[in-house]
Formats: sequence, C-alpha cells, structure tokens
Amino acid sequence: MQQRYVGNSGLRVSTLTLGTMSWAEETDEQDARELVRDFLAAGGTTIDTAASYAGGRAEALLGSMVGDIVARSEVVISTKAGVSTSDGRRSVDASRGAMLSALDASLARLGTDYVDLWFAHAWDGNVPLDETLSALDLALRSGRARYVGISNYNGWQTAKAAASAGFTIVANQSEYSLVNRSAEGELIPAVEDAGLGLMAWGPLGRGVLTGKYRGQIPGESRAAESRLGGYVEKYLDGASTRIVEAVAMAARGLGRSPSDVSLGWLLSRPGVSTAVVGARTAVQLKELLDAQLTPLPTEIARALEDVSAF
Repeated sequence: MQQRYVGNSGLRVSTLTLGTMSWAEETDEQDARELVRDFLAAGGTTIDTAASYAGGRAEALLGSMVGDIVARSEVVISTKAGVSTSDGRRSVDASRGAMLSALDASLARLGTDYVDLWFAHAWDGNVPLDETLSALDLALRSGRARYVGISNYNGWQTAKAAASAGFTIVANQSEYSLVNRSAEGELIPAVEDAGLGLMAWGPLGRGVLTGKYRGQIPGESRAAESRLGGYVEKYLDGASTRIVEAVAMAARGLGRSPSDVSLGWLLSRPGVSTAVVGARTAVQLKELLDAQLTPLPTEIARALEDVSAF
C-alpha cells in the first residue's frame, strides 16, 4: 500500500487508514484482530481511533494488540479527544483540562506513552480556540503526541486554528466522498492554503457507495441497526441514489468494484492524504485491500463529478 506525507509535514500515513468506530460495538475483539492483521499484511500502517468510540473501549482493544500482534514502531496511531457520548447524547468539551485528561486516559488504554497524531475531535464554540490549541501545544511539547490535528472543523475554523496556533497543525480529519463534496467549498482550499493534509472519513459515503443499499437495506448493515441507522439514512435519498448508480456504471465499465472507483476518485483529489475506512469485517476490508486505488480515467472522473456536483 502506498505511503503519503500528510500535508507539508514529515508524517507518513498509508493511503487507507483503518478506522475503529465500530470496534467493541459491532466489531468484536476477534474480528478486530483479524482486521488489523490483514491491514498490516497489505502494507497498511495507520489506524485511527478516538476516546469517544465505545466509551474508550475501541482504544483499549487497539491497545491490547500493540506489542502483541504489532510492534508499536510499526503502526501510526491517531486518536481524538474533546467529544463524549452518554446515553446516545453527544457532547463537546475541548477545554484544556478535558482535552489533556482525555489524552492521558487514551495513552493508558492504548498502552503507549505517545500517539503519532492527536486531534481535537470537534470545534467547541463554548471554549476559546486558544485554550483548545494550548492543549495540543502541550501534548507536542511533552512528547505525548508526535503531531497534532483538528477534526470536523469547517473552512474558516481551520484557517483560524492554523493561523493562531504558533505551532504546526498537520491535518484535518473531516467527511468527504462522492455523496458529500461540501468540503470542496471552503474546507479543502483552507487545508491546502495552511499546508495541512485531509484525512477523509466516510470516504464510501457511510457505506452507500459500495452499492449494498441499492434497492434494499441488508439486515446486517448499519442502516438496519438502531444505533447507526440515522448515520446512514441521510445518504439514502434520491440525489445519493443517482450518484451510487453512476459509480456502479463506472465500476462495470472499468472492471473495478464500486468501492475501488469511489476511493480511486477520492485519493486523487487535492489535499487528500488518506481515506479512513471503517470496515467492520474481514470480508469488507478484503475488498478494499484488493482495490487498485488508482486515479480514474479523466472522462469517467469528470462524469462522476458532474453527477455529484456540490
């Protein structure tokens, strides 16, 4: 698997990043271990998690593998702080105290004294930006994080954070796919101007670009689950359906899978460093690892951009 630099930094990540949002929920320990083994065997290096995923259990599950099935030096670990979920309710607290406490707890669960990349998980309108940035700065200066980034910040928030920091922010992790190209409006120009790299989450449109929802909702899919049904529902509308059909047509013509077409398009877009894929099973991951991930022919890329125009 190809390795890329993140923005203008010296941090290298694999073109696909293994996401862990489903770990300790839909993905159990046995499946998670199989995912990591297969991902590493294919040349993947980068695994993304967050303090809020399964209340920290996703981090703990990953931590149980570090030093066991993977050496710490062979994996790039990114995690996030500032968001918590309780009783299905999501809250944001990016204050200095909350951020640093969360980082220490993350390191304990991960069984490591540093993370390669630490993110402020979301913009907090109730906390001064300088305070959030001070937590990122201390994480860098104390060696608890090798690099830092921001997540789910929009264009002006990204530009303000990069200009105010006084230290290097290397990445923004935000949603971007053929069914959600809103990042192209302001975010990607801001990312490129500041020299950041974009780590695109939801690169397969939360699963819809794989084609598995064409005409039905599979019983074991996220859309069929009470916890994540709303997560997928927004991309089951008519506009998304037209994009999914266009991707399926392109895939047939190219002899590639719809996932490969979608990721091949995304990974050739300006500013994108890696695609964070949230495969829940080894079967799902194998399809992605078998993909070419190469740029699409110009005429096909343009056709997909026309049908998915933001």
